[in-house]
Amino acid sequence: MLGLQWGDEGKGKVVDVLTPRYDVVARFQGGPNAGHTLEFEGQKYVLRSIPSGIFQGDKVNIIGNGVVLDPSLFKAEAEALEASGHPLKERLHISKKAHLILPTHRILDAAYEAAKGRFESRNHRKRYWSDLYGQGEP
Repeated sequence: MLGLQWGDEGKGKVVDVLTPRYDVVARFQGGPNAGHTLEFEGQKYVLRSIPSGIFQGDKVNIIGNGVVLDPSLFKAEAEALEASGHPLKERLHISKKAHLILPTHRILDAAYEAAKGRFESRNHRKRYWSDLYGQGEP
């Protein structure tokens, strides 16, 4: 499923409808998003990095090369899923070439924003993307 814009355009809902027909569900690009909210049996889940196919017991879920993972957000998401009875170990595979948002990216982004007179930055991924694509300052 490819979207034509950033943001909520219903891609997650379409993937949820199509998932039962496929053996593999993959994220192949992008970073942690605002979250795809799902509700099963009265339990609410918000996925930011992990493919929603994780709720389909027999599906292989892949986080691919073009995905940017924030390790702290990913860890919290994975722990919440495990605690709610959704095992990840056998069904979630992460590409060794997936990119990481590191603490240095957050520090550099905050310093850059402060230098511009902005004391709060809402998008800590800017610094990472400029490093990844070699575009210099964001």
